[in-house]
Amino acid sequence: MLIDKFNRKIDYLRISVTQRCNFRCQYCMPEKPFEWTPKEDLLSYEQMFKFIKVAIDKGIKKIRITGGEPLVRDDLYKLIKMISSYKPDIDLALTTNGYLLKQQIEKLKNAGLKRINISIDSLEKETFWYLTKKNVLENVLVGIDLAIRSGLIVKLNSVIIKNVNENEIIKLYNFAKKRDIQIRFIEYMENENAYSNLKTLCSKDIIKRIKQNSPIEEIDKKENSAAKLFKDKDNYIFGIIEPYDDSFCKTCNRIRLSANGDLIPCLYYEDSLNIKKSLYNNQKIEKVLNEVIEKRPEKNKWSYPTKIDTSSKQISSRAFYFTGG
Repeated sequence: MLIDKFNRKIDYLRISVTQRCNFRCQYCMPEKPFEWTPKEDLLSYEQMFKFIKVAIDKGIKKIRITGGEPLVRDDLYKLIKMISSYKPDIDLALTTNGYLLKQQIEKLKNAGLKRINISIDSLEKETFWYLTKKNVLENVLVGIDLAIRSGLIVKLNSVIIKNVNENEIIKLYNFAKKRDIQIRFIEYMENENAYSNLKTLCSKDIIKRIKQNSPIEEIDKKENSAAKLFKDKDNYIFGIIEPYDDSFCKTCNRIRLSANGDLIPCLYYEDSLNIKKSLYNNQKIEKVLNEVIEKRPEKNKWSYPTKIDTSSKQISSRAFYFTGG
């Protein structure tokens, strides 16, 4: 069992299998110069699996595959198959933009994938293109419906940005409700790699929009969930994720592994340890794992940009496409 110094049990591992993405989302990786880690410096699936086996043996019960966009890495189903074969009952999930699901959904499901989160921030072609710089909304919509038909547990993630897609909150809400899948609205989280003109629409304003459509009430959530859950008059459940609120840090149960081998204790936290040199020895893997657990901070350092002096506000310098944010 993995326990940090704040007595939190760590049983959730997020793995970024690639930094690359086929979208250029303005809140994550806008079109500007950036550097890729050379392919030869990335962990192979076999190297990742060596670490994953130790992590599972030490108490990891949930694994989420992220990116970049994880489906741009060749044969992702092979890593999923390795994990599910080693631990068939593990909670194995994937986060994707959905564009490549049509080609891969069957292999992913057969390999042992259980759950999938699909990011969709707009249902309008022009806004979708503005946010992603890709004119592929129809492909993503097809991917969502194929994921639902596959029998996987499907959730949608929508980052809501002031004056960009805030007018689509109800449209996205109804889209998910009609398909009986949960949507989680996410506050835009400022970071140094994003387009600088984007502004956060805070959760209270998101909730206010939804309340105009239907009465809602907050309900209990799972202890380790980052999302606050709400229920409408039809008992449809949706979520709100507030990265600027550090209340969920009290029960945070996750660590992150990057594609180049950095083991990261917190999405915001700048410190990490690389696992590559330890991979030839399970005891050394355990040592690195324990050291990173020890480094976990008590809470994140974000604050609402509107509530603090812009000259002193803290935003992340780590690119989310490196860590699967």
